[in-house]
Amino acid sequence: MLNFTELVLNTVDPVYAQISEFVKRQIFLGKAKKGDPLPSRRELATQLKINPNTAQKAFRVLEDAGLVLTPKNTVSILYFDEEMLLEIQREMTGDLVAEFVKRLKENKLSLDEVLGLLQQEWEKGEQA
Repeated sequence: MLNFTELVLNTVDPVYAQISEFVKRQIFLGKAKKGDPLPSRRELATQLKINPNTAQKAFRVLEDAGLVLTPKNTVSILYFDEEMLLEIQREMTGDLVAEFVKRLKENKLSLDEVLGLLQQEWEKGEQA
């Protein structure tokens, strides 16, 4: 079962969106697999100390995205195909790169400086 205890909610983003992002990140990291069961909406609300309606909205968003199936009278499960997985991977890496580039530009670094720093860090990782 997907473990939501690692999810630390912030006060900036809507809670349902944070839950959806968390599930996508767990899929991206390989911590969540196709067919993994999810806690009930009530269990999720209790775990995260949120309103059950918020948990319901998070599930609805995930179902609308095609990432969660909830067959009648059974537990909800993660569901995604190879195409969805690739889209999650693109979304997660694209967001990381966009944030990285934004911060570098804020720090007034040139592309050449960034590439040099990346090269240094990359080589450090190979030596470790």
